[in-house]
Amino acid sequence: MNVHATDPSALLGNLAEALGTGAIEVVDLTHTLDQDFPVIVLPPEFGQCARFRMEEVSAYDHRGPAWKWHNFTCSEHTGTHFDAPSHWISGRDVPNGSVDEIPAERFIGPVCVIDCSEGAAADEDFELTPEIIEAWEAEHGRIPAESWVLMRTDWSKRRGAAYLNMREDGAHSPGPTPAAIRLLVDERGIRGFGTETVGTDAGQGSHYTPPYPAHFYLHGAGRYGLQCLNNLDRLPPTGAMLIATPLKIKNGTGSPLRVVALVPGRT
Repeated sequence: MNVHATDPSALLGNLAEALGTGAIEVVDLTHTLDQDFPVIVLPPEFGQCARFRMEEVSAYDHRGPAWKWHNFTCSEHTGTHFDAPSHWISGRDVPNGSVDEIPAERFIGPVCVIDCSEGAAADEDFELTPEIIEAWEAEHGRIPAESWVLMRTDWSKRRGAAYLNMREDGAHSPGPTPAAIRLLVDERGIRGFGTETVGTDAGQGSHYTPPYPAHFYLHGAGRYGLQCLNNLDRLPPTGAMLIATPLKIKNGTGSPLRVVALVPGRT
């Protein structure tokens, strides 16, 4: 394979060859979307996110003898999903802020994975801080502009009630501090931020200033969020390419999606 080819058609041919031989591995970062997958729970005075529901229309029977299909309903923010800038009040006036307006090339980009799994295993409210980001950069290099940054916590290995981890005072799950998100957005110019938890913010993110800082700073700057990611332990710290393409919903604030990463293979 000629990895130094500069002709676009040759580059695509090299990519196809690498995918075929396993030199590039496709890693699925998506949870299965079903009625049991948890959704974020807000205080009861607010509207609630709908779980995924599916009903059979026909199954090779009198309702349709040669086909099987379903109707389904869910929130834009159910399961592994994408947050557009228009999802948050800080991003409501951002140009191209809904999922149908975002240029398609924005959904594909390099990814940096910051491993916080050890800290999250010891502390359910573990915080990603600027110091952790800078320590990661000391080992792996400065986070490039227009990168996706993913916070690995291995939270995706949890199931059922342990995933939301609700207490009397709300959910408890790891997430970034306001200073960490400002560093990534303002100083590193990231494209988006992703987590394995039900939101890009910590479960107790309402207690920060501003509340839910990942949502506030990301979307106010026209950047994107990914939640409920899976299999982040299969990604290297750098060197992978993320593909996260939401449904093209008119004026949509988000969408369930199938997130994959292209990773250098182990062959």
